[in-house]
Amino acid sequence: MAVAVAAALTLVLPVPAAGPAAAASVADPSAPGPYAAGYVDTTVSAAGRSFSARITYPATAAGNGQPVAAGRFPAIAFGHGFLQGVSKYASTLSHLSTWGFIVIAPTSQGGFAPDHSAFADDLNAALTWAVTQDTTAGARFAGHVSVDRLGLSGHSMGGGASILAAARNPKVVTVANLAAAETNPSAKAAAATVTVPVQLIAGERDGIAPVADHQRPIYLAKPPAKQLRTIKGGSHCGFMDSGSLFCDSGTISRTTQLQLARRLLTEWFLRHLAGDTSYDDAVWGTSARNDPQVTFEGER
Repeated sequence: MAVAVAAALTLVLPVPAAGPAAAASVADPSAPGPYAAGYVDTTVSAAGRSFSARITYPATAAGNGQPVAAGRFPAIAFGHGFLQGVSKYASTLSHLSTWGFIVIAPTSQGGFAPDHSAFADDLNAALTWAVTQDTTAGARFAGHVSVDRLGLSGHSMGGGASILAAARNPKVVTVANLAAAETNPSAKAAAATVTVPVQLIAGERDGIAPVADHQRPIYLAKPPAKQLRTIKGGSHCGFMDSGSLFCDSGTISRTTQLQLARRLLTEWFLRHLAGDTSYDDAVWGTSARNDPQVTFEGER
């Protein structure tokens, strides 16, 4: 999928010195942000775990292995869906990086019998790795990670695993995920112990992890602050760049659903991870509550 002004909390997202595009000039967060998106495929080793991962990040130019843009950036660990490759989410991961986020997407637990608990541990290990890279001399991300600004995301199985991970990691600031599925151990049970703000993004026509059976139980179990944002006409597979075997379909196009999902994720992470209060209305206010394409349920 192709992937800000003074922060009210602890972070100022730097704007690239070259070029006139600043975050304030990009009216719609569904459009790319002020950075180019770089990426690398690497091995992540941290917290006793080791796995391959795709990392997207704010870069000086788009493409593989490009230098990291100047500044420090929040880090997000993203979990893929059941039997889905990380490449299925390329546009969304890159999009987040254009808005100033380092996104680490483990490729682990990709088989027919994934271990959801282990996947959650991998997501947390990815965040631990990002923090250590900030102070590792010679590392690509040395001096570039906002070590106190850590978030979680994911789709389907990976969305459920992001809830499990948040329940285990007191350093996580917020979670926003896509069509989060119930897991084993239970993401619903874990949600009851998660105190940081969580946004659950759902597809109204999801035929694989229906809202009523998956996202809503997690939402109801979670104490505030929380949101359930349901994309009208959206499907489960509409959150991916392309479909796969046994995929469902909705009543809106994949392009439209991806654009809406990217906007919701970006607004949420700018508000709750980067700490930019200028996105408060887009996330919690009149704009969010009157969105004609996305239903709003939430408690602060």
